[in-house]
Amino acid sequence: MNFNLTGRHIDITPAIRDYVTSKVERAIAHVDNVTSASVIISVEKLKQKAEVTVQVRGKSIFVESDDTDLYAAIDSMADKLDRQIVKYKQKAGDHNHESLKHIPGEEEE
Repeated sequence: MNFNLTGRHIDITPAIRDYVTSKVERAIAHVDNVTSASVIISVEKLKQKAEVTVQVRGKSIFVESDDTDLYAAIDSMADKLDRQIVKYKQKAGDHNHESLKHIPGEEEE
């Protein structure tokens, strides 16, 4: 997996890098087919913003969150990402099960 962390108007310290990496890796552990993840941390006056784009097979998942505290914004972003990935995985699983429900040529009882 390709992981990219960018800071806009902020220097990415090792502590921030470790924190973001652990949060994103925990969220994407649910799926196997993640090709890349790109995180952007930005600071504007009183607003701290964290956004992530995760590339999975056939889809791009984008999540953003902002808060007055940087770590709160990162936590919120990770929670939203986790929900989106679970939703994606559930949808992908539903498609696989739908194709198995009815096999053409067989009679239903």
